Amino acid sequence: MNSSIKHWPEQERPRERLIQQGSSSLSDAELLAIFLRSGSKQHSAVELSRLLLQHFGGLNPIFDATLQDLSQFHGIGDSKYAQLMAVKELGRRYIGQHLKQEKIELSNSKTLLDFLKFELLGETQEVFAVLCLDGHLRKISFKKMFYGSINSCEISINQLLRHAIHQHASSLVIAHNHPFGRPHASKTDIELTQRILTACDLLEIKLIDHCIVSPEGSYSFAEHGLIQPQ
Repeated sequence: MNSSIKHWPEQERPRERLIQQGSSSLSDAELLAIFLRSGSKQHSAVELSRLLLQHFGGLNPIFDATLQDLSQFHGIGDSKYAQLMAVKELGRRYIGQHLKQEKIELSNSKTLLDFLKFELLGETQEVFAVLCLDGHLRKISFKKMFYGSINSCEISINQLLRHAIHQHASSLVIAHNHPFGRPHASKTDIELTQRILTACDLLEIKLIDHCIVSPEGSYSFAEHGLIQPQ
């Protein structure tokens, strides 16, 4: 018979351990269990969390799953699905606020890449986005501008630059995702980036980076020397 978490020894309960030892001491399943709060008649919250992680293969696929996908698990309904989506959006906004308040450190793109992963990894088609920055390299706006197929996306450089001008951007970071592929820069990606870089230079807008994100990792054109100021 399943034992409810409230009957576990206090030092083993996820919520108590988080308070005493910090959130980093908990596993993905334990963190998810704190959010779920309760399990089902068959499973405790921790056991339900482990089942979800095993079925979907990790936290990201759980947060990207549909209500229909999640509701097949007893104990997951409209309410918990809504809470999951709220937690996901809070995480996105939390990282987005850091980009608004803090200058992007060009030598350390972790915060930038974390933000782009939040925005793009859940997409099932290729998406091209632009992050507009002010003169202090703080976020002005982020917009997913162009949508394509699972492995390609057509963009308009003129439309991209009109958007940047309208946002009064001093600098740009462009990004796209590879939904089912590796974060690798193709010849087409490199040629497109150079065309955008040339157009930005004419308008005295600095193109800081072009980032590719995928479930297998991320790729920075700047870090690989593929964006050179002209």
